[in-house]
Amino acid sequence: MNIIDKIKSRLGPLGEHAHYAHGYYTYPKLEGEINNIMTFNGKEKLVWSLNNYLGLANHPEVREADNEGTRLYGLAYPMGARMMSGNSKLHEQFEKEVADYVDKEDAFLLNYGYQGMLSIIDSLVDRHDVIVYDAESHACIIDGMRLHQGKRFVFKHNDIEDCKKQLQRAENTASKTQGAILLITEGVFGMRGDQGKLKEIAALKKQFNFTMLVDDAHGIGCMGKTGAGTGEEQGVQSEIDFYFGTFAKSFAGIGAFVASTKEAIMFLKYNMRSQIFAKALPMPMVYGALKRLELMRTKPELREKLWEITHALQKGLTSAGFNIGNTNSPVTPVYLNGTIAEATALVRDLRENHQLFCSMVVYPVVPKGMIILRLIPTAVHTFEDVERTIDVFKEIRVNLKASKYEETEEVSA
Repeated sequence: MNIIDKIKSRLGPLGEHAHYAHGYYTYPKLEGEINNIMTFNGKEKLVWSLNNYLGLANHPEVREADNEGTRLYGLAYPMGARMMSGNSKLHEQFEKEVADYVDKEDAFLLNYGYQGMLSIIDSLVDRHDVIVYDAESHACIIDGMRLHQGKRFVFKHNDIEDCKKQLQRAENTASKTQGAILLITEGVFGMRGDQGKLKEIAALKKQFNFTMLVDDAHGIGCMGKTGAGTGEEQGVQSEIDFYFGTFAKSFAGIGAFVASTKEAIMFLKYNMRSQIFAKALPMPMVYGALKRLELMRTKPELREKLWEITHALQKGLTSAGFNIGNTNSPVTPVYLNGTIAEATALVRDLRENHQLFCSMVVYPVVPKGMIILRLIPTAVHTFEDVERTIDVFKEIRVNLKASKYEETEEVSA
């Protein structure tokens, strides 16, 4: 059997549903202006699936900056990787400004978030070192650890006692290999919305010798008094050794950054393979990122509106008896019980009969029998959107309990 024959018969737990899911439940096409109302399948839908937390995707100043950056520089500039020929004053300006924003000495602007996190891990540890990480870490963290040739230990999600046990195991191992320990967690976990226990983990530094790397993709821009992230929110930003943020959420763009000490950032600039051997972030993205960062710093009303909508949505759902778990961020999961077939029928009902679009999460991402409908509130949603959504969710819950979603039809995109 060759590779082509093998993949034909092994699509995976998600791919096996592609014959009816593709283009509708998976790989759907949302069209129109990025907003609370967009078009899907030819009809307008109320959308709760976009990580456009601060509403910057279509903010007029952002659109103007994106257009101006493209007009001034085009999409090709700068040509080459940063180390060779792809550096610019604007890249360095952003690094200085974002480092100041997240209260770090220096920062490194990255061309992409997923590969950035993967490459940070790869560059920081060698085969003698040990990684300790949260069980619900994002796929980019997991893939980064796949490159690691040394030992790694996982602790139960946000379980500090188990974290201590794994750190002890890591210390025992590191003492034999003469290596160091890297602990990785997240500021906000994007599926369930709960914050990582950064304060409690940071306190463990008094007992264990480890370096702390935090992926705050869902926290930057949203969390903390100034939006500087979950470290600011919990008062432990100074204890985070490497702080990572992506542009794919609050920044509403492409790219990422990592912030740390000047010495550590210089090390990353000369050792991160995803940056040394790949083209620099195009100038229009950098030009636009500077404007986005400016708005984060100078327009707290965007963050305030996000949290007003978040609180209204989460309070309304819990008052109506829905289980939203332990979220303490804008990410709002609604937990229901049902099969994959029921989940697909339920989502079809939401989209076709109620004109409401949200993301569905089922097995293997969550245990069998569980359905998560993940809602992402933003600064462009309205209180009317919230009221309408809660009313719709009440109706679909009645239908689910009455087994009206047991039969589902295959959908053509």
